[in-house]
Amino acid sequence: MSKLNKDILFLIFEELQNDSKSLFSCLMVNRIWCETVIPILWRNPWCYDIDYSNKSYLFIIIASYLSDETKKILTRQGFRLQLVSYQSFLFDYLSFCRSINVKIIESIFTIKIYSYYHRISLQEEFYEHIIKKCPKFKYLDMKQIKIRIFSFPEARLRFESLSELECESSTDQSYFYSLADISQHIQRLIIINYSDTVKFGIAKLIEVQKNLKHFEFIDHYYCFNFFIMDSYKEIILALEKKADSINHLRIYFENHDFTLQKVLPKFHKLKTLTIHCKEFNVEQLKSGVYNDLEIFNIDYYNMNAAFIIIENNGRNLKKISIDFISYINVRIRIPCENFKYNTLILIRKIHENCPLIEYLSLIFSPSEQNFSEFEKLLKVCQNLKSLLLIIYTLETNEMILGKQVLNTLIKSAPTKLREIRFLNHIRFSSEALEEFLGNWKGLALSIITSDSLYNIKEYKKLIDKYKNDGVIEDFRCNRTMDLLI
Repeated sequence: MSKLNKDILFLIFEELQNDSKSLFSCLMVNRIWCETVIPILWRNPWCYDIDYSNKSYLFIIIASYLSDETKKILTRQGFRLQLVSYQSFLFDYLSFCRSINVKIIESIFTIKIYSYYHRISLQEEFYEHIIKKCPKFKYLDMKQIKIRIFSFPEARLRFESLSELECESSTDQSYFYSLADISQHIQRLIIINYSDTVKFGIAKLIEVQKNLKHFEFIDHYYCFNFFIMDSYKEIILALEKKADSINHLRIYFENHDFTLQKVLPKFHKLKTLTIHCKEFNVEQLKSGVYNDLEIFNIDYYNMNAAFIIIENNGRNLKKISIDFISYINVRIRIPCENFKYNTLILIRKIHENCPLIEYLSLIFSPSEQNFSEFEKLLKVCQNLKSLLLIIYTLETNEMILGKQVLNTLIKSAPTKLREIRFLNHIRFSSEALEEFLGNWKGLALSIITSDSLYNIKEYKKLIDKYKNDGVIEDFRCNRTMDLLI
């Protein structure tokens, strides 16, 4: 490795750009490695899983770019600024930066700056400097933005090539109008919604984009007034004009909407569709054909819509994820009357229409019919790699149910299956688990469960045995939410 030149090292480190732990460790190897890694780390220094509000050294780096007069003010306020000039550092860090995350930058300024007025003033100076310093920005997260960064003289040149944006609908709409005038090449747009107001600025920003490919709208607002149904309308109508370019669409609507249902069939180039809405007009959905659809996610309460989308577009689907958590939480005591029928039809639709499926979440009752259809699915879907399984019942003994599941998997599981996740009402006796593992003929398995039962000594000893034999790749107990595919 010591003989690799910088170009080769750069290509290797590029592959690790989302693995901050490995990149940070590479900094300590030698000078060449450090010089190669720093530009990658500082391309988007706000994206790593660290506590930015407790990293004073980041503030020191940021503060080094502030004016001498500002540094003197900070020093008088009692903040020690070692290495007060960026020429003192080995690197001109901000010159590598291609991103801004407003919330994280503000959290860095709150380390020692307690006055709101001073924080705003310092951030204004910092943004003015970073916008001068960086040749161009590719990514912007402007949630909780308070500084009018688009009014700086160099803003047009720096944000013109912006390709990713995350924002909040509650932001002053004038920010979106300003950004619409500057940035027309955004490809990935994520909006977090906190209000029911009409969002004309966001709609305008969508309208001017020339190649929007990925769009997400995630509601964190619920309105109890049933008659307010048009708060999404302007955004959906603007989005309709981009139907020919959008490949990835994720919509979480908490309130009623009918505009989306009318235009959804027009998004014929979708590869990813995640749709969570209050109601669906299934007749309108029947005209929706997405020949390239590979990933589909929907909540349990829209099963009729799921049946139509899977039947119309199943042949290239590789991942189907049905959100069952809200259903389980509501129906924890009494499953709805059509639960057995809905889950039976879901399994049947998948094995009849989705031969290429690789990642799948399933919920069903332990009826003979459901198990029969589940076995057919395992035999037909030979590309299946990962399975999340929820058997929902209040009657069947959990150990008996677990043994039935394991027997079905031994008999019919596809050879490519390498990960199984178990959730709710499925438990295995140590005898049943050992029989299953002893008869497993496929790839080394990762088994993930939400049940802490398997942490006791009897199970740990059994699991370690089959890890050593190469049958188990991993066996762990996670929180319920972490099990979702």
